[in-house]
Amino acid sequence: MIAYYPLLKHLHMTLAIVSLLLFVYRWMLSLNASPRLQQRWLKIAPHVNDTFLLLFGVLLAVTLQMSPGQQPWLMAKLIALVVYIGLGVMALKRPARSQKLMAGVAALAVFGYMVGAAMTKSAWSWLA
Repeated sequence: MIAYYPLLKHLHMTLAIVSLLLFVYRWMLSLNASPRLQQRWLKIAPHVNDTFLLLFGVLLAVTLQMSPGQQPWLMAKLIALVVYIGLGVMALKRPARSQKLMAGVAALAVFGYMVGAAMTKSAWSWLA
């Protein structure tokens, strides 16, 4: 299965970029109260993409025989993922524009933390 590592890694990274782009697009639409946010594809595509993103992340961990309990950076990344999801929901669904703005900026910061944790293999992320 290790032979598939480069493919899994690049699929995971590509899906992460697509996830970020979809979030930013939906967030901008939400900030501007755009009716385009109600388009069917925008309600489905992010969930499909994020499901595959998580699937390939799990496959990467299995391929490398990594466990969140043994890899602090992986546990930190999973905790950050839960925080990112919560902030993302707030950024898209809060009634006040200021709350959406703050939650969206915080979500982007958490996304950056997750990228840093993955690249440095450290729970300190970019500070390592």
